Amino acid sequence: MKFYLLTLGCPKNQVDAEFMSARLTEAGHTSCSEPRDADLLIVNTCSFIEPARAEAVEVILDLLPYKKPHGKAEYLILTGCLPQMIGREIFKALPEVDAILGTAEYGLIVETVSALIAGEWPVDRSPQGVGGISHLCGTRVPASQQYAWLKISEGCSNHCTYCTIPSIRGPQISRSIEDIRQEALSLAARGVQEIILIAQDTTRYGTDIYGKPALDLLLQELDSKLPSDIWIRMMYFYADSITDNLIDTIAQSVRILNYIDLPIQHASNTILKRMGRLETSELIKGKIALLRSKLPGLILRTTVMVGFPGETEADIEILLNLMEEIRFDRLGCFIFSPEAGTPAARLTPKISSDIAQNRYDRVMLAQSRIELAKSQERIGTITDVIFSDYQEGDILYQGRSYGEAPDVDPVIWVASTVPDLDLNRRYPVRIVEADHYSLVGVTEYEYCE
Repeated sequence: MKFYLLTLGCPKNQVDAEFMSARLTEAGHTSCSEPRDADLLIVNTCSFIEPARAEAVEVILDLLPYKKPHGKAEYLILTGCLPQMIGREIFKALPEVDAILGTAEYGLIVETVSALIAGEWPVDRSPQGVGGISHLCGTRVPASQQYAWLKISEGCSNHCTYCTIPSIRGPQISRSIEDIRQEALSLAARGVQEIILIAQDTTRYGTDIYGKPALDLLLQELDSKLPSDIWIRMMYFYADSITDNLIDTIAQSVRILNYIDLPIQHASNTILKRMGRLETSELIKGKIALLRSKLPGLILRTTVMVGFPGETEADIEILLNLMEEIRFDRLGCFIFSPEAGTPAARLTPKISSDIAQNRYDRVMLAQSRIELAKSQERIGTITDVIFSDYQEGDILYQGRSYGEAPDVDPVIWVASTVPDLDLNRRYPVRIVEADHYSLVGVTEYEYCE
């Protein structure tokens, strides 16, 4: 049976989708790139916030013309966060759906397809639990040979008042160091150039199975076992869990990139407390100062939220001031979305959408100025770049350095007159131009004053 699998949301969802795809392929099914060619349609959904749920429904509706009686596909399966959140109510809202699997049921994908083929309908794998890591086993083929996301734990044991993740994905469950090492080596053997470690809270990895944060131990193991030319990148740090041992491990490695994704959410201690965050503004600034003192050339990315209930103009000024002081290399901003069942949804006073949008615009304008200046500081520097695409007669390449994570960060445009540069190796590139959201460089051996 040919299947078309579309995944929505974050990289962690992408990993789940890749494992499902691998299990289906092992069972004799064949992946296809176009829904019109598929006998089976699968949507791996996200439902973190309302816009994500709306997108999931829109995508599902867009796929219906490819399902009988209008198209070729026999079955439509929904997996992941949306079924986890609303369960069998999906069958009432979308009667075209033939089966659902929650976040603890990814490993049942082959069994579910077999049940459909055998005539069972609908196949209701309504959530029996939340999250889990049992499906993160065996081999998988990442979407890109250049990089692969590697999920080191599932779920989250923090209690941020605005977040639905613990109810959708459950508490933190960490994979063993041995299991992660085995997957990392498998990815490296496939030619993957960069391994990106992800979790809901990467810095608390191992707390549940080793009794203390063990990201430093995991990194030391990967650093000693992986090929020397592999890049290791990490996302989703929490400031309160960054230890001296972790920083020293990063500093001493030739594989671990000096790139930290540290979503701080806010800078006002009042708002951080209402959010249920464990950090304070003082702790955040102290950890960042320590990181920068030990990691030369550190690229620092963050995410902030505006419009949280009770946020005042003074709180926004605190955030803007911290941005000017810290000068993050990258910053993403979101407007608070009240999610049913979360404590934050009940908090008052609410912030009007107009005020929240104004604050969002101010944050992004301030960051655009900072980001332009930070990008211009890189002019004249030489950095290794891995190319991912090319344009304009094969002389303009698109790539990334250690300072650019896939999907979320800008790209580097590189000019080279040498034809057919290898898209799966790195080249030294001199940065010659910069704007707010991209860099321009030339391959170093072609550079001239």
